[in-house]
Amino acid sequence: MREDKLIKRIEQGDMTAADELIETYYPEILRYCIWHAPNRTLAEDATQDTFLKAIRYMNRYVHRGKFRAFLYKIASNTCIDMWRKQETIKEFPEGMKLEQMQLQMEISYEESGFQEVGTLLDMQRIIRILPAEQREIVILRFVHDLTIREIADVTGIPFRTVQSRIRLALKKLKMEYRKEENDEN
Repeated sequence: MREDKLIKRIEQGDMTAADELIETYYPEILRYCIWHAPNRTLAEDATQDTFLKAIRYMNRYVHRGKFRAFLYKIASNTCIDMWRKQETIKEFPEGMKLEQMQLQMEISYEESGFQEVGTLLDMQRIIRILPAEQREIVILRFVHDLTIREIADVTGIPFRTVQSRIRLALKKLKMEYRKEENDEN
């Protein structure tokens, strides 16, 4: 696998391999950070930090074909740290809620991976009804297309718990969708 070769080259000190690995995963990790950041600039910063940390701690990473999950775990922790810092800063216009500001920023994105902005914004609006732990798993599974095993690795939650949370989330989303359909009729 290409990823295996790149990681071996990085371990041997070849920084061009690191550039190739970053180039491979950058759009995917940026999309993840966009979903978790209050604005585009912070999403880009979180993405950069994710890759800096991944390269810095590469010597601690034991490659078993789970590099993608390793990156998502770093990105997840980086975004959590970013939110903690933002919560203490509170640089939002007076009277504007964090969710409103985040939605406003997301609408203005013109990222190449977001051609179907309307669909993604609808999904984002709908999944907001889910509890945080279910929302994160739904985003990882259906937006970022991670496997259940990768989600378990990223979140540190047992495999069966991830499966259960996905089922519960889908059931709740289905009920919400039906409710909205009935309200429209």
